[in-house]
Amino acid sequence: MARSRYPHAAARFPNVTTPSTTPRRLPDVAFDAAAAARPLDWVGMSNIALPLRVASGQGEPIQVAASVDVAVDLRDADARGIHMSRMYLHLQNAFASESVTPAGLRRVLQALIEGQGGIAGAARLNLRYEQLLLRPALASANAGWKRYPVEIDATLRDGHLRLGLRFSVEYSSTCPASAALSRQLNAERFVEDFAAAHPLSTAVVGEWLASERGLAATPHAQRSRADIHVELRPAFDELPLAALIDAIERGLGTPVQTAVKREDEQAFARLNAENLMFCEDAARRVAAVLSADPRIDRFDAQVSHFESLHAHDAVARVTGQGARE
Repeated sequence: MARSRYPHAAARFPNVTTPSTTPRRLPDVAFDAAAAARPLDWVGMSNIALPLRVASGQGEPIQVAASVDVAVDLRDADARGIHMSRMYLHLQNAFASESVTPAGLRRVLQALIEGQGGIAGAARLNLRYEQLLLRPALASANAGWKRYPVEIDATLRDGHLRLGLRFSVEYSSTCPASAALSRQLNAERFVEDFAAAHPLSTAVVGEWLASERGLAATPHAQRSRADIHVELRPAFDELPLAALIDAIERGLGTPVQTAVKREDEQAFARLNAENLMFCEDAARRVAAVLSADPRIDRFDAQVSHFESLHAHDAVARVTGQGARE
């Protein structure tokens, strides 16, 4: 048996173990007394990388990469800290086998609270990811995937679940004022070119309209975005994300496209002409959709038109309540 290099160490430090003895007991300073003891609103971690299973709108769920914030309240004023590693390890498997649903979120939050051993009574999750939805072309037989930034905020406090959902929808907005000014110039061009023409035939006018002379001006249009936050009533089985996105895009009428052939581009130009809107018009369209939905408790929406005419953006914001059953 090899002799110790320090034969007197055991006598001088009787509480120090060596590798040949039983496993060491690791120190845990989390059980030390808290300085300036008081409860804390939230304690946890942010930006945890996590895979999520979410509804795809095509039947089978898909897996997405998410960034997750998690926290519990620290109700015990004398507890120095929470059991943070327990929360992290629980989250690694929490959404591995099922899609994100209100019931699933409640179970995860309840488990996070119970894992703290009585020092917490509330838990909160914030899930951020990009939802992919397959969108058909307007006229051709093509389709493409479109991504929507999503944020789910779920809080369980004293048995009550609160669910918030944020998402963004991009669309095209054509300015009504610019359209009216363009029509005036087109009319003046028509008078200028046909003032002495008698009589006029539909064939001649049609040929002129299809020529470059038939378009004296075009209205300005721009990519725009609706940023929406809804507080949901949690008394349903699935998160209505895809349904809400579909409803908002129908209400606005001009969602940005994915796969586009010439016939799709022409159909999109027609939709823009049929849906001329200021930012105020767009905000009212969004509010009309959200206020008619019984799954929504409250909503807050902002639309932003990233102007092609101005160097600044045009924005409008609206809040309200969902339909009461």
